[in-house]
Amino acid sequence: MENNYLKNLKSDIPAGLVVFLVALPLCLGIASASGSSPDTFSLVAGIISGIVGGIIVGIASGSQVGASGPAAGLAVIVFTSVNELGFPPFLLAVMIGGFLQIAMGFLKAGMIAYYFPNSVIRGMLASIGIILILKQIPHALGFDRDQEGDTSFFQSDGENTFTEILQALDYFSVGAIIISGTCLLVLLLWDKYLTPKGGLMKLLPGALVVVVLGATMNIVLESINPELSVSAEHLVRIPKISSFAGLRDFVTFPDWNSIFNLDVWLVGVTIAIVASLETLLCVEATDKLDPHKRITPANRELKAQGLGNMISGLIGGLPVTQVIVRSSANIDSGGQTKVSTVFHGVLLLVSVVFIPGILSKIPLSALAAILIVVGYKLAKISVFKDMLSKGKEQYIPFLVTVFAILLSDLLIGIGIGLLVAIFFILQRNLETDHVKIKEEDDGKHIHRIILSEEVSFLNKGALLDALEHVKHDEEVIIDGTKAVSIPYDIYDLIKEFESTAHERNITVFMKGFSQDKVN
Repeated sequence: MENNYLKNLKSDIPAGLVVFLVALPLCLGIASASGSSPDTFSLVAGIISGIVGGIIVGIASGSQVGASGPAAGLAVIVFTSVNELGFPPFLLAVMIGGFLQIAMGFLKAGMIAYYFPNSVIRGMLASIGIILILKQIPHALGFDRDQEGDTSFFQSDGENTFTEILQALDYFSVGAIIISGTCLLVLLLWDKYLTPKGGLMKLLPGALVVVVLGATMNIVLESINPELSVSAEHLVRIPKISSFAGLRDFVTFPDWNSIFNLDVWLVGVTIAIVASLETLLCVEATDKLDPHKRITPANRELKAQGLGNMISGLIGGLPVTQVIVRSSANIDSGGQTKVSTVFHGVLLLVSVVFIPGILSKIPLSALAAILIVVGYKLAKISVFKDMLSKGKEQYIPFLVTVFAILLSDLLIGIGIGLLVAIFFILQRNLETDHVKIKEEDDGKHIHRIILSEEVSFLNKGALLDALEHVKHDEEVIIDGTKAVSIPYDIYDLIKEFESTAHERNITVFMKGFSQDKVN
């Protein structure tokens, strides 16, 4: 699909608006979770990183639908580092991390993205969908103790995902339930019946409709019965900034004197590694969600994210990565080109200056309805049915990844899922690296072991097992004719077997092992 930006404006502008509505509370929530206290400075840092992720990374990235911003996966690293180093030295670490990401891009480290198994990526998407639903249930019930954007199972307040829901059932707000329930119903009906009709209904995002509806409902509830209305602590919290010039008062710059501090460099390296892994995982997942199946150049994405982190650190923002929640909301809302993600960054910039009062009237319960629908679309039952139909080599790593992420966090869960997927890859490799044929000629047993085209050191175990089945007084023919190349590990194993075969009166014939093939 050609990237005709003007032609796709009618799709990209509404999609960018939806991404903005999703990103705003997440930027603020992640900023609060990343700082020592949810003050104006930390909230502005979240907004800055959202703006940089939208505009700077959006322009530099090769992804047409991926949206970037502050990531929950880095919140713990940010919180610990800020408390240990201080905020200005931490900003320098963010810049160092960005510089290292750019270097990784030039070194073509983005190729790692192409080695994530499909089962693990789909497990990641499904788990994020489930986490979105579970984490938004308390907000939908009017219990907003946990910050928006938190995706970890174990929370900083000592609770976990499930106990938080149980607490919400004891401290729910009737007004929040009325608002979230109504918004959820309207959003589902809007997507199912009105959007398919096209015209204005297709251009008008359901997310915008329910946000306006939620704010209006709260105003009406307050006039009818103040006890039913949602109080200020359950509304979107926007920093009070009177102008673009006023924004500079909240900007913090890096501490350049910390450039020789080894702890700052260690944090920078950590940010580069974790942010790059999260980005590459999201790139792979976003490409799978993209209806046009466009492939994002991974090395360019590392450079774009690195540029974003250097600028974010320079002007007082948090680290940025590509984020699957924003990206999936963008795709689901019909985003076609990078205009949508750049536009969401522009909206973040403009909104905190011109309409903070209006945005501060939006109930978190209305936004919860939007995110629950986003989560449902990532974790539909049909996704699980499809994976179950593909056999255990696909559905076991998929399910393990889902539950591992649910009960830990993104990177740990992905790591566990990868280990399980690698186990099945190795098992299949062991079963297909060679063909064993047993014959009998004049009463003498003959074993033929035919090596496959692709042979590596991973095949040593299976080959050793095949050779051990050769008994006394038998003959074995090892045929390497089909193999493109034969590693020294495999060649040495065969030669070692040949050198001791006479002790058991075993005759060994080697075929197709030319010197230029062995390497």
